[in-house]
Amino acid sequence: MLNKKSVDDINVKGQRVLVRCDFNVPLKDGKITDENRLVAALPTIKKLIADGGKVILCSHLGKPKGEPKPELSLAPVAKRLSELLGQEVKFAADPEVVGPNAKAAVEAMKDGDVVLLENTRYRAEETKNGEAFSKELASLADVFVNDAFGTAHRAHCSNVGVTQYVKTSVVGYLMQKEIDFLGNAVNNPERPFVAILGGAKVADKLNVINNLLEKCDTLIIGGGMAFTFLKAKGYEVGASLVDDEKIDYCKEMMAKAEKLGKNLMLPVDTVAAKAFPNPIDAEIEVVEVSVEAMPADMMGLDIGPKTAEAYADAVKSAKTVVWNGPMGVFENPVLAKGTIAVAKSLAETDATTIIGGGDSAAAVNTLGFGDKMTHISTGGGASLEFLEGKELPGVAAANDK
Repeated sequence: MLNKKSVDDINVKGQRVLVRCDFNVPLKDGKITDENRLVAALPTIKKLIADGGKVILCSHLGKPKGEPKPELSLAPVAKRLSELLGQEVKFAADPEVVGPNAKAAVEAMKDGDVVLLENTRYRAEETKNGEAFSKELASLADVFVNDAFGTAHRAHCSNVGVTQYVKTSVVGYLMQKEIDFLGNAVNNPERPFVAILGGAKVADKLNVINNLLEKCDTLIIGGGMAFTFLKAKGYEVGASLVDDEKIDYCKEMMAKAEKLGKNLMLPVDTVAAKAFPNPIDAEIEVVEVSVEAMPADMMGLDIGPKTAEAYADAVKSAKTVVWNGPMGVFENPVLAKGTIAVAKSLAETDATTIIGGGDSAAAVNTLGFGDKMTHISTGGGASLEFLEGKELPGVAAANDK
């Protein structure tokens, strides 16, 4: 079990607190188009304000690659956060992040004030975990709080390096929730534990499949990667997406499932078309076919109705369900039915339901099932590495209880 100190274990009255948030939000013409990440960060920020801490926020945004690109400035975030918090969030517009503006703003802070630093990736050293930048960030603070799960699988200055130069490092509420659900629920689940994996590429999920097979009772495979498994089983898959280099790996995993007595479920039917929809949400003619009768000139783009029913049934008796990756091309209304069926079955079960970030989180939210899930992870790559059973540098760097 991971047992890290959180913001609830400390009181920061009168102290300078550097908080690494995930404000990597989509911008269009300088306007924030999806503010979920800002809203998610509020509980931790409000707790530190209520303590009477001097709250200094930092985050990256996009990939400026060490250059101060104005279109990736966090200025719009400061403006919107001020509105959401109902108090001024002072923006320190230093291209070098810790510059004269930041130092002066922090110097002038009163208890309960909030300052936001510029995009941490304006500095090339950020992603290399360079010592000098880590020390500069630490020089502003007495306490460090990491609440950015999305970058927890990377060791950067603003989430790992900085912890070497401050006495107290804890996790925020978002990180705590990710540790509780993705970390601990997967390693110590209430059974039966069903894992559902989808998405296009087997290669992205190799270690996840391997790790979850050892932990779960049933492993359900959908999405494009199911066809590599089906081909490994000897089925004809037509023009469907297949990773020929991973066929042996799929055979190994099926053998492993059998040896461990795990139930590995693959599609029995599929929704097929002549070509991938272009654009992705274009109208498309499809046929439902059994995986035993796949036409040579067609590709499977979603799980079929019989598969969807079987997968939904498997979820009904579960106590813990983890889902990562859609069942088909969910961006297309015709090809979203399999993903909707799985989302619906998760929404209706009493089990603990954990959605592992990335496309599955987008699918669940877009389809309107978000509030029916126990936990929707905010990290894409970070969630995958947690599900692989890896130690995440951003989590490891926090003080143990």
